[in-house]
Amino acid sequence: METEKKQAKKKQYDIQYAKENLKRIPLDVPKATYEQIKAHAKAHSESVNGFIKRAINKTMELDEKEDQ
Repeated sequence: METEKKQAKKKQYDIQYAKENLKRIPLDVPKATYEQIKAHAKAHSESVNGFIKRAINKTMELDEKEDQ
């Protein structure tokens, strides 16, 4: 019973944290492209989400260097 209360409290905390600190970005890609992304992420031991975040951060980093 206590574990269920803790799990419910943690879930509520996670939802509140997400509302306050995260922004979802919907992304539509062709199915074939998604499969390529998924395979690439897997080959690098990443989730699709993690790979997309890394790709965005790396691109922004490179763009900043070009702007200097």
